[in-house]
Amino acid sequence: MKRFVALLCGSVAFAPAVAAAPPAQPAVPPAKPVTETIFGQSITDQFRYFEQQDAAVTDWMKAEGRYARSVLDALPQHDAILAKLSAMTGSWDVVGSVTTAGGGRTFYEQRSAGSDNFDLMVRDADGTIRKLVDVSAIRAANRGEPFAINYFTPSNDGTKVAVGISEGGSEDASMWVYDVATGAKIAGPVPNAQFGAVSWTADDSHIFTTLMQGVKPGRPETDKYLNSKAYVWDLKAAPTALLGVGLSPVVPYKPEEFPLIATAPNAPLALAINANGVQNEIALWTAPVADALTAGAPWQPLVKRDDDVTNVVQAGSRIFLLSHKDAPTFKVLALNAGEPLSAAKEMIAPRADRLIESIAAASDGLYVRVRHGVYSELVKVPLEGGPEQAIALPFKGSINELSADPRLPGVKLVLDSWTVPQRNLAYDPGKGFSDLGLGSAPKGFDPGLYEALDLKAKAKDGVEVPLSFVTAKDAKHPRPVMLMAYGSYGISNFPAFGTRTMATLPNGIDYAICHVRGGGELGEAWRLGGKDANKPNTWRDLIACSERLIASGYTTKDKLFIIGGSAGGITMGRAMEERPDLFAGVFDLVPAANMTRSEFSVSGPVNIPEFGTISNEQGFKNLLAMDTIQHVKAGVKYPPIIITTGLNDPRVSSWEPAKLAATLRAAGASNPVLFRVDEKAGHGIGSTKSQNDELYADVVSFILAHAGNKSSEAAAAR
Repeated sequence: MKRFVALLCGSVAFAPAVAAAPPAQPAVPPAKPVTETIFGQSITDQFRYFEQQDAAVTDWMKAEGRYARSVLDALPQHDAILAKLSAMTGSWDVVGSVTTAGGGRTFYEQRSAGSDNFDLMVRDADGTIRKLVDVSAIRAANRGEPFAINYFTPSNDGTKVAVGISEGGSEDASMWVYDVATGAKIAGPVPNAQFGAVSWTADDSHIFTTLMQGVKPGRPETDKYLNSKAYVWDLKAAPTALLGVGLSPVVPYKPEEFPLIATAPNAPLALAINANGVQNEIALWTAPVADALTAGAPWQPLVKRDDDVTNVVQAGSRIFLLSHKDAPTFKVLALNAGEPLSAAKEMIAPRADRLIESIAAASDGLYVRVRHGVYSELVKVPLEGGPEQAIALPFKGSINELSADPRLPGVKLVLDSWTVPQRNLAYDPGKGFSDLGLGSAPKGFDPGLYEALDLKAKAKDGVEVPLSFVTAKDAKHPRPVMLMAYGSYGISNFPAFGTRTMATLPNGIDYAICHVRGGGELGEAWRLGGKDANKPNTWRDLIACSERLIASGYTTKDKLFIIGGSAGGITMGRAMEERPDLFAGVFDLVPAANMTRSEFSVSGPVNIPEFGTISNEQGFKNLLAMDTIQHVKAGVKYPPIIITTGLNDPRVSSWEPAKLAATLRAAGASNPVLFRVDEKAGHGIGSTKSQNDELYADVVSFILAHAGNKSSEAAAAR
């Protein structure tokens, strides 16, 4: 291990660098307290005016960002770590979102070795690979500004592809349609197409898509995700609205609900979907595809929201539903087109020992991704029902993408693990697994040097929380640990190889995941165990995982760092506040930090199903318990913290992490409070490789600086 670290880190040799002293940190803006009483509880907001984010506040944020940049750049290991990490992440072709279409074509996104961006690629039936959307060229034509592909959806015959492209991490995509043979744009742009949700009609003449309303001048930012509509587009004239508030007498929508229309290439019915903000459960209606092209289509109800259906796929005249109704670990229902839900048969029964995650319909059967613990399994069931067939995976890990074409047999998937880079695979029912030959392995990273341990931590209420721990096989503990947690929306943190792995492990830092309640790792009951009034379980599970790692000798309080972002900011902030003595540092990335004000932020209204509202007493109490800013106390020695934001963030308004940074500093935090501001990024979705490399170089160098460089490998390197 010592030789390996020396090889990768080179002059990361932990020798101090000579650097100029950073400039003074900007003064905290003046507090302008706003006090209000909500259901008898008085709360004070010192920086409510940040929410307007006027020029003065934005200038302060930018100045804080420049100060944080100067401090991080001056860390002795930073430049060398960034150079080595950038070389490693740039040494391989990263491939994702592999999709097949007619004509034998395969579409996928690829960040080629040495590139900063993901491009859209196509492999023709004869094996020829071509670049359809060159993001570097788009950036070059736009002053080098960051651009990214949000999504792409090929037509059924593979001759066209719809692509959403956005700038600066904003996710505010415009949609174009490209001719696949020539690479030319043939339609678009269609603005306000952040999510796309594209489905093609069977003859590929029209696209169904969902478009946002756009925020009009003078309107609040909370308008952004309200009153979206489902449209049909003939690729010639402007799209025509079909579904949304007030558009259909039989398919009702509220302003915060998202309308979508979905089709399958060989299915007779279109599906109208009502997605209630971020809520997992959906409502469904059906109509013949030809009728769905017009306003006033005769939609027929199929699924109500309280039927607890979270996913639907079609194959010909068969409809398959994933549901947790009376099934906390999920079940699969099947019915024929035109039948009511009452006619559905249980195709795959729920089992307490496994979690059904997702389904994909192929011509030869329904492929189902299931979990035992944190690891994936693949099963197949005939489309008309029958016994399950277990399909052994090539190695123990995680299926991170599963896709099928209902016109073709087999399935495609992405498989990886904590220390094994992703492989893009195809499963043929007659031949088994084959490698698609897409992507490559990173150079300089040897998975054989590391191991993943499956641990448990006992929470405060006695519940056992899964804890994944990745370390060097010959490591001498205790060592620095980066412990990650999230815990919202039922989103799970399953084994996956990525930037954190390559950033931490070769630098003598172990990597751990606490699978806290609020996530979906163990099913619906696990999600609900960290939701609403149960939300404190989320950060207390993280505290339990931290104590387990320390008690087992893997790390110590002065070497343990926690990291999380977005809704995981709730977990970070509240764990830090309940146990400020437990952590050597905190990385709070684009955090949800001010939950009593969250519904007044850009994505607040659509997040009410997950977190609640202050308009009712229990909702207010729940949100107050989650609110990091409202629990900051003067005189408490909180651990060193890096708080991040991107000024173009469309999900967590940048004033929210800004308020947290100002509140901590105003409370007299004695340890560093660094507010890392990326002026050309958003929530992290769409960030370039170089932006991500710099973020993780910041994290690693900060850990090494604040852990005192006491790991055995770091000491040896010195």
